[in-house]
Amino acid sequence: MPATHLELLVEEPSMEAFLGEMLPKMLQGRATFAIRAFQGKHDLLRKLEQRLRGYAHWLPESSRIIVLLDRDDDDCHRLKQAMEQAASLSGLSTRSMAGRSGWRVANRIAVEELEAWFFGDWAAVHAAYPRVSATVPAQAAYRNPDAIKGGTWEAFERVLKAAGYFNLGLRKVEAARAIGGAMRPDANTSRSFAAFRAAVLEAVGS
Repeated sequence: MPATHLELLVEEPSMEAFLGEMLPKMLQGRATFAIRAFQGKHDLLRKLEQRLRGYAHWLPESSRIIVLLDRDDDDCHRLKQAMEQAASLSGLSTRSMAGRSGWRVANRIAVEELEAWFFGDWAAVHAAYPRVSATVPAQAAYRNPDAIKGGTWEAFERVLKAAGYFNLGLRKVEAARAIGGAMRPDANTSRSFAAFRAAVLEAVGS
């Protein structure tokens, strides 16, 4: 049964702001959604099993849950394992366990963090901040958005500062909202974004 509603659990407000602007373009009216932001990754992980147990008691069959965390410096496999374990203990089947049919929870990880997804659709960044060079992704350091060295948000901040934006420091929520509004979900070159997009579209039967 295609989902008619998505519950998205995210670790902080900038991801909430980004998804709030980007998801309507991805969903095209096929489902409603609600985004639940936590006070950081550790807060979400600490509360995840309890939150999923709550969903297990009342969530309709026509709803799906997507849990989205930044990898940061964590081991990706261990982080995914912790997310999967929380779902398993709550009694909800995951995409990894159930395959394409029958899952209630999809666990997804932004590698290394949200700003990698900005590098994955640089046209959206350029549309939101026109003084930024359109050719940034041609530079070797930024060619693979999921493998930028030295911290993705720090790299993103440096590029925007060099173009005259955010001289006092990156305002993450503001940037996330602006870029999310300009992003084309089917054009992003980040592999972790593609995995997230695939889960969303699979949930709604696309």
